[in-house]
Amino acid sequence: MTASWITFDLTAVEPEEGAPAPDRLLSGDPRFRTWNVEEAEGGLYAGVWESTPGKWRIVYEEWEYFRIISGYSIVTDDKGEIIHLRAGDSLILRPGFSGTWEVVETTRKDYVIRL
Repeated sequence: MTASWITFDLTAVEPEEGAPAPDRLLSGDPRFRTWNVEEAEGGLYAGVWESTPGKWRIVYEEWEYFRIISGYSIVTDDKGEIIHLRAGDSLILRPGFSGTWEVVETTRKDYVIRL
């Protein structure tokens, strides 16, 4: 029988490596690591994401909740509204959100995404 819970034990998950698409990169050389701990039916994902410093454009087609575990990032929407994100901060980005994500200090977040 499968357990009814999943822990965020990153030692049990091989991280995926990545970076922003070249056409979205605005500055720096950010590198991503993503530990996907859950991929459930219906397009639900949960895990941990980390990025080194840099800035890139973001466009959300999915719904995402996240909580910053460490680091410092700045998210700016296309209207120029800015939110500073530090350890303990939580945010929901809804489908249709577009703007920029700037990692000032290497940032790690846990997340839940619904496609």
